[in-house]
Amino acid sequence: MAPYTSTSPLSHLLLSLPKPGAARHPRASPAAPCPDGSKSPGGAGLVLRRREAAAAVLSAAVLSRFLLLPAAAEAADGGECPLEVAPSGLAFCDQVVGTGAAAQQGQLIRAHYTGRLEDGTVFDSSYKRGRPLVFRVGVGEVIKGWDQGIVGGEGIPPMLAGGKRTLKLPPALAYGEKGAGCRGWEPTSCVIPPNSTLLFDVEYVGRAVS
Repeated sequence: MAPYTSTSPLSHLLLSLPKPGAARHPRASPAAPCPDGSKSPGGAGLVLRRREAAAAVLSAAVLSRFLLLPAAAEAADGGECPLEVAPSGLAFCDQVVGTGAAAQQGQLIRAHYTGRLEDGTVFDSSYKRGRPLVFRVGVGEVIKGWDQGIVGGEGIPPMLAGGKRTLKLPPALAYGEKGAGCRGWEPTSCVIPPNSTLLFDVEYVGRAVS
């Protein structure tokens, strides 16, 4: 009995293909025992299985090309939600348009978020803390890009409760030349380096009870 080896389905297909230089019409070979003790057909049946295996490998290659390449392109483009740039330089895209009331200046609201640097580094997330951020929107309690990106204005519609929006903030609408979370004079000591463009995925949960 041959020793058991763990191989992938693709390996099984490749191992069953005809070897280079093999005859096109091989003679019928004796039936070989299967692992379950039965006998496998030889001759024409073996040639047919090899042809089917070759077709399966080719189909898998074609499918992987059509499935993986669009996914890679989508990831490179930042997904299927294209960012629209407002006159202020803020870019936004609604991943989910809410169905509730629109955010209004001066309201106390709840919002979940994940903040990322341009290289994809996550520097903060309310989801990890398990509770949304509560603040009064549109009155300067948060960075300018947040007020503008949630309340709207300058070509940006207000967020609706239940909505999810991606914001891309230029430094002037984020933490500017100073950065944030710095522990020393060196820019490398900052959680958010100076002059950073920031990406936020914001979920407007709704109004908060004061």
